[in-house]
Amino acid sequence: MDLYAENILDHARRPHGKTLLKNPTAERREINASCGDDLTVQLQVKNDIVTKVGWMGAGCAISQAAMSMLSDELVGKTIKEVEALKPKAVLELLNVNVGPRRLKCALLCLHAVKNARRAMEGMKPQSWAETMNGDQ
Repeated sequence: MDLYAENILDHARRPHGKTLLKNPTAERREINASCGDDLTVQLQVKNDIVTKVGWMGAGCAISQAAMSMLSDELVGKTIKEVEALKPKAVLELLNVNVGPRRLKCALLCLHAVKNARRAMEGMKPQSWAETMNGDQ
């Protein structure tokens, strides 16, 4: 399958959830230093369930599409389910082969979401190594 499959281009052109929330429960900005992709993720959480996701950012089609797709998936998940998300889940959403050079582009959304959750709980951010390996 082509790296820029139609589903990725569609999400990059018309991203879901790309808006900032008025009163987010959690927020985190992450930048992929290797290419400049930039995402700010906001979560609205009520009773340990993600009720809204908002985000803003700029970058390649992969990073923007991945955030768009993940924002759809997060609504309705518990904080424990968000905590348990693995890189494989994001890669399955994209449904394309992502090579090692583009892996951080694809997983920037997961990195930002995991660190937004950590910020909400007063924890230190997780490292890129933790995000890439799916560890907590």
